[in-house]
Amino acid sequence: MNTADQILFLLKTRGAHTAQQLAELLDLTSMGTRRHLEAAEERGFVTFEDVAEKVGRPSRRWLLTDAGHARFPDRHADLTLQLITQVRALFGEDGMDKLITAREQASEAFYREAIGDGTALPERVQALALARDVEGYMAEVEQQGDGSLLLVENHCPICAAARECQNFCRSELDVFQRVLGPGCQVQREEHILAGERRCAYRIKPV
Repeated sequence: MNTADQILFLLKTRGAHTAQQLAELLDLTSMGTRRHLEAAEERGFVTFEDVAEKVGRPSRRWLLTDAGHARFPDRHADLTLQLITQVRALFGEDGMDKLITAREQASEAFYREAIGDGTALPERVQALALARDVEGYMAEVEQQGDGSLLLVENHCPICAAARECQNFCRSELDVFQRVLGPGCQVQREEHILAGERRCAYRIKPV
């Protein structure tokens, strides 16, 4: 991955950053990082916002544009939307429901196989994150100060389909709860479809 792509990846997975913050993460000079950001801005991949600080001049934070987000895989959004339209036309909403249910069952089986049996909750959540990462969700796990875990998904590879038919997301919480077991509680805290940068699920031991 070249430097330009690394910068876009960091903005995708970590949100808005200043040029100095990106330079420190990538072990680059501030000037070199700014040149990469300005080049990405010219191509329409990034933009910036000036955030007022308590002291001193505003801080310039860089973030991805829609075109920048579109550089990450979306599992062939146009084809997916065409298929959804065709399924609805041929089989109606009942056909869509059957398709979504079949997808959920396949996903649950995949996650159960990935997680296995008998591991502690942090290992189970990490295994689920790895399985979601394989599916293109750019998933990771963050340990929280209260002992909970945050399953973070920095990308939604089926976002176009989910916007067209939000039932694609309808039972993710239930599936996660079932595969992680009764020893925890799963709550969604952030959702890309609600306009947030990422999806995030808080998982608490009970």
